[in-house]
Parts: sequence; C-alpha cells; structure tokens
Amino acid sequence: MSLANSPILAVDSYKASHKWQYPEGTQYVSSYVEARSNNSGLDLPGAVFFGLQPYLQWLAETPVTEADIAKAAAVFGAHGVPFYAEGWRWILERHDGRLPVEIRAVAEGHVVPFGNAVIQLVNTDPKAFWLTSYLETGLQRAVWYASTVATVSWAVKGILREFWERTSDAPVEILDFKLHDFGARGASSGESAALGGMAHLVNFKGTDTVEALLAADEYYGEAMAGFSIPAAEHSTITSWGRDGELAAYANMLSQFGGPGKLVAVVSDSYDVFHAVEKLWGEQLRAQVLDMGGTLVIRPDSGEPVEVVSQVLKLAANAFGTSRNAKGFHVLNPAVRVIQGDGVNPHSIRAILTRMEADGFAIDNIAFGMGGALLQKVDRDTFSWAMKASAIQVDGQWRDVYKEPVTDQGKGSKRGRLALTFDAAAGWKTVPQDSCAEADNRLRPVFRDGRVLSTTTFAEVRSRAEG
Repeated sequence: MSLANSPILAVDSYKASHKWQYPEGTQYVSSYVEARSNNSGLDLPGAVFFGLQPYLQWLAETPVTEADIAKAAAVFGAHGVPFYAEGWRWILERHDGRLPVEIRAVAEGHVVPFGNAVIQLVNTDPKAFWLTSYLETGLQRAVWYASTVATVSWAVKGILREFWERTSDAPVEILDFKLHDFGARGASSGESAALGGMAHLVNFKGTDTVEALLAADEYYGEAMAGFSIPAAEHSTITSWGRDGELAAYANMLSQFGGPGKLVAVVSDSYDVFHAVEKLWGEQLRAQVLDMGGTLVIRPDSGEPVEVVSQVLKLAANAFGTSRNAKGFHVLNPAVRVIQGDGVNPHSIRAILTRMEADGFAIDNIAFGMGGALLQKVDRDTFSWAMKASAIQVDGQWRDVYKEPVTDQGKGSKRGRLALTFDAAAGWKTVPQDSCAEADNRLRPVFRDGRVLSTTTFAEVRSRAEG
C-alpha cells in the first residue's frame, strides 16, 4: 500500500511535529472523514464509500518494528523535523507495534450524501493521543481516490440506466458491461490502477485492468470480479499494411470468432466509414454473420457523437436491424459498437442522446473509459477531508471545530459523531451521545491493530446497486 512500508513514514512530514502541539493533558483525539461537497459537475445524491478495507488490512499486516522506528528517526532527523521516537517505541513495547486506534466506518458500497461522516477514528491509548491525526495522510489517500472513482463510475451507470429505460427492452443486466475500464495505462501507478480499477468494478463487470482483478481477489475475496474479450489494437491491424486491412480483419474473425464469442476490432486505422460500409459490410459480411458470435466495431478517433452516429447507420444498412418493443432499432446480434475515445460522463450522455434521436437503442453500444475514469479525479472532486472534532483533556471531552470566515464550505463538524439512516430521513450525521449504538451506521472495523469486520465484493456491489 505504500513505499514507506510502515505507517510511520506513510505521512506528511509536518505530522511528526504535532505531538508537541496539543494542549497539556490531552488524552484522546477523535476525528472523522467526509466528502464535503460535489464539485464534479455530475448530478449525484452522494458519494459511494469504498476502499477502506485494503488500507486496514495493510495496517493489520504491518505492525511497527524497531527497524521502522530507527529508519524514521534517521529520515526525519535529516529532513529537519522532530520525531517522537519515544511514542512509537511505546506502541512497539506496549502494543507489539500494533496501532492503538479504533476506526469506525459505514459499510462500503453505500451511497452517502455529501457532508456526512463516513469514518470516525480515535486513539485507544491515552499516551497515543497524537496518533489519530497522524494517520490522516494514509487514511484519506486510501479512501478519497477509490471512493471518487467508484462514484464517477456509479454516476455513469445512472446515465446508462436512463437511456436503457427509454430505449431498451433487454434485461437490465446488460448495463453491467456497458462501461469498460480502459484506464490502466493512463493511471499514475500500478497501485492506482488496482484501487481505481477495483472501484469501477463495484458498478460494472467489464475491465481490461488486470491489477484491479488481483486487488478484488486479494482484499475482498472476489475470485474474478470482471471480464473482457479478445480485442485488436492499431499495431496488430496496421502491421498488415494498408493493403492488408481486409486480411487483418478476416484474421481477427478466424482467430477469435465463433458461436457465442465476441471479438472487438479497432477499425479506424485508415477510414472507419469505409471499413464499416465496404470491408465489414460487404466483403466480410458473410463471415461476420456466419461465425455465430458478435463483432464489436471500435472507432477510435474523430468527434465521438458524430462518428458513433455514422458508424451505427452504416452498420444498420449493412447488417440490418430489428425494432424492439419501445420502437428503437437494434442491430443484428452479429454486430455491436464500442466507443473508447473521448469518453467521459458528459460525452456518454451526448452520444446516447444522439442515438436516441436517431432511433437506436442503447443495446447497440458499449463504452470504454480510461483517463476520465481512473485519472481525471482528485481529492477536491468531492472535497474529501479528515478533521478533528473532539478532544479529551484531563478527562473532559470538548468540541473541536474550524469555522473560517473566508470559506464557510471549509467549516467542520463538532463533537463525537454517529451516522444514522432510516427510510424517511435518509442519512444523517448526529452527535454520538444522542444515538443508540444499534442505530449508529459507523460500525467498528479496526481496533488496536486488528481488523474487526470485513465485507465481500458481492456485498459492496449490492449496497451500491441500492
């Protein structure tokens, strides 16, 4: 989870000096994590909470050692900030290196309205009062990225569902494969590809990000979370030469086609419209129809709305369509289209709007999203923040909060918190003292270096589906 290989160094360096900044007599610090607001431009009821479990497993499997303390002392000494070696040594000697902190969280997969606490954490040893906020860097990083990707992916599924309801009479399960993860090569790291790709799979079952499959198995026990099909890229098509374009396409059908099989072929290396109309639609038409599977034509350049519209019309002319119960055209089952260039939530809506106007059902298309899925997000997309909200000094709890006059949106909550839910009031953050333990949706998931509760990927998916 971290190049630091220890929670001591998975931190912003200024945290190392914070032990000496709390009031004399401090015993406990209670903090919470929330997605404060929606800055994405998407119409969303809240954020999908996801990604905590891998971090907790890493903490549980990475108790602090004497070597970690010695390394941190050397790093911070050279770096120019003080280091509380005695505090970490206390954790090592008194707690066998396991972190004396309790973390409570809402169950992963829930869509929680913005401005609600989804995590609350507090130290369990009064000598480790400084530990709560020390963990902010790693904890926030674990949660904001995966949750943000899961939320963007969830939003796209909502868009797809709108058009499915209006234009399709196919089972709703077709939506599970309407957004395919193309983002591995554009992610900032292998870890990002794993966590972000896994977050996408909360909502869909199509991916080419292998590291996401490994992560879902490793952290959530999902043996195979996503699926893909054989697909061409430009190098495998253009290696046949321009005069060999037809032969390259025919080779894809002979190598990977067959009854019930799908094969995707990028078709814009030269002229996508000629490829659809003449090569696929005339010279290879019989082979496409006879193979008993489905050819997925992939345009990969140009203005997406116009290109998809033209490709669908050409494919319809070449292979024919039927009309579904809602009156929309569905291509011959032997042919479908996938758009993977310039894809983001806004272009998906624009493409589907044009398709609906042209009389085509959503059945005809799938989308591949890369950078807009795994990379074009940041902590500010939903204003993720962790803030201290209560502190115990000399045995007395008191509220902690910020209230900047320059930005009311950065104000923070006060006191120890609970999260409640009922069908009438929805989700609501309330004072912990006013909430019965059974009603608090922030359940203990980690305490004193051990994971207390885990969830499966199937459970996460079910919660996100609502």
